[in-house]
Amino acid sequence: MTIKVALAGAGAFGIKHLDGIRNIDGVEVISLISRDLEKTKEVAHKYGIGHVTTELADSLAMKEVDAVILCTPTQMHAAQTLACLQAGKHVQVEIPLADSLKGAQDVVALQQATGLVAMCGHTRRFNPSHQYVQNKIQAGAFNIQQMDVQTYFFRRSNTNALGQARSWTDHLLWHHAAHTVDLFAYQCNSPIVMANAIQGPIHPVLGIAMDMSIQLKAANGAICTLSLSFNNDGPLGTFFRYIGDTATYIARYDDLWQSTKEGKEEKIDVSQVAVSMNGIELQDREFFAAIKEGREPNASVAQVFNCYQVLHNLEQQLV
Repeated sequence: MTIKVALAGAGAFGIKHLDGIRNIDGVEVISLISRDLEKTKEVAHKYGIGHVTTELADSLAMKEVDAVILCTPTQMHAAQTLACLQAGKHVQVEIPLADSLKGAQDVVALQQATGLVAMCGHTRRFNPSHQYVQNKIQAGAFNIQQMDVQTYFFRRSNTNALGQARSWTDHLLWHHAAHTVDLFAYQCNSPIVMANAIQGPIHPVLGIAMDMSIQLKAANGAICTLSLSFNNDGPLGTFFRYIGDTATYIARYDDLWQSTKEGKEEKIDVSQVAVSMNGIELQDREFFAAIKEGREPNASVAQVFNCYQVLHNLEQQLV
């Protein structure tokens, strides 16, 4: 059985998924959707994709499409995920699932009604670095006492990861904080019971806060401190420090280091943690495996829903 896929979004993240899917057997992207038709045709030609359109509905109408991956602007995620499920398609939506609690609730309710595979791209669950820490926790060899996380980008010019102008605005809370809020609860295997947030000034043009600070506490007592900024010149990205009872780990995307008492960082070989060192590819592998095996995937919309409840509560503090 070959799973036939429509992918929406031919930008930086859509290309990451296309590169990952190239390494996965039994999967074929047959339709590519994006706003700029000429650019979409170029990407489709490079990856051998036969069907190109600017409308998601065109791809959803294709009977041969089994599943959809959405790499579209945040504000479209909930509505497009609902459209995929209503069309009878399995769906993986990039993080965040929604930019409102109601959007997340609607998606979870429809997934439960249809029984289709619906997954959200909470990539940190799949990065080999974070999987290594999770394996230590599952083995009883490590327990988190504190996570210290820095999410730093430069967005004073509204561009994407390829340096291209964006047609939409990114969001510190509903997108970037979602990664850490979900990962903290997932790694602790304990729900978040306290959450506080403050934000800096609102950007006069973009209309969003460019700086934010969040505190979290899990039911098991672990805490998390998250600093977010769109004003940072570099380095860019998200960096995690796991402070635990037996070690201190530093994760930078798919790579991991252990901090020593002498203040040095010793790199840990995580190449054998999973079949790939690419977190996006591993995320896609889980999605397609869940479809083939008829099971709930890790990072299903139901599993990540509590993250969006926390984000909603934090948003109320920022009003």
